[in-house]
Amino acid sequence: MKGILGRKVGMTQVFTKDGKLIPVTVVEVEPNVVMQVKTLEKDGYSAVQLGVFEKSEKKANKAEAGRAKAANTTPKRFLKEIRDVEASYNVGDTLGASIFEIGDVVDVTGVTKGKGFQGVIKRHNQSRGPMTHGSHYHRRPGSLGTMLPKRVLKGKKLAGHMGVDTVTIQNLEIIEVNEAENYILVSGNVPGAKNSLVLIKSAVKNSRKKDPKEILTYETVVDEVAPVTEEVENAEVVETEVEEVKAEDSIETVEDTSEEVK
Repeated sequence: MKGILGRKVGMTQVFTKDGKLIPVTVVEVEPNVVMQVKTLEKDGYSAVQLGVFEKSEKKANKAEAGRAKAANTTPKRFLKEIRDVEASYNVGDTLGASIFEIGDVVDVTGVTKGKGFQGVIKRHNQSRGPMTHGSHYHRRPGSLGTMLPKRVLKGKKLAGHMGVDTVTIQNLEIIEVNEAENYILVSGNVPGAKNSLVLIKSAVKNSRKKDPKEILTYETVVDEVAPVTEEVENAEVVETEVEEVKAEDSIETVEDTSEEVK
């Protein structure tokens, strides 16, 4: 198992060399710092605690400041434990986007967007009643229970708060890994709003073979700047003189027209 914390930037699309379009989610992956290492002998389970995105020391409590001091780093805003990590890490080590490779299958966990208080139609995808012909049943939840218990049964789908749920999208593919610019492209959509925290880790139900995609990259090539010759300088001087003459002529014409009007 391997994983890393990142921040969802947004969605875009890339093209493979075969001409296939792949929608991808851009995840910003700054270097994660190993804040704590838990072992089976000491803590009862093996895990690695990762921290990402700096936090002001004034806003950190004593425990967070002490943990950051032990890792020889600044306090971190987000902390997350990953169990059963394959490699062995020490406190203070950094993890980058390079821990994943193109073609790896991963699970991405995030917190969904908050929708507020919603009805049963939007929250549970239920159907509405007729809107015409005297019907008084439109968007209500319907019958709430049977006669015998005379109460609402547990688990009844009703209106309520929607969103802000921790959701994991499984078996997504890594399309590109760019360690220089600190981002990872993940195929498909990822739960959460823009700039929200996401966790990328190895897929737990992966049964397909690794199939890396070759995507098209675009580079801007700038030729050498040609040296400025005397002819070019003379041409620029002539152009500026012509523009000055035109400006003087326009001012004179404006003055003549104003005198005629008077």
